Amino acid sequence: MSHQAVEARLDCRVTGRVQGVGFRWWTLQIARRFQLRGSIRNCEDGSVEVRVAGGREGIDGLRSALRRGPPAARVDEVRDIPPDGDLPPEFRIEG
Repeated sequence: MSHQAVEARLDCRVTGRVQGVGFRWWTLQIARRFQLRGSIRNCEDGSVEVRVAGGREGIDGLRSALRRGPPAARVDEVRDIPPDGDLPPEFRIEG
């Protein structure tokens, strides 16, 4: 009997002071540490959009980290959004 890990996915919008504070680079390091794939991008409204997939433990770890943010950031909310499209094979910063 083979045991295959189930991939989890997180699509969310992070609001607060999350642009211009190193949020995307900080998230990139955490996503790579958890071996997640996907992307992060700045949105026109000042929020950040994160779309990521990988192991459940890594997804939970990233979600927890996103609620805190890097030292210079202020996270007001991490809100789930509908999944949209395929994700890249590694985690990357877009836009």
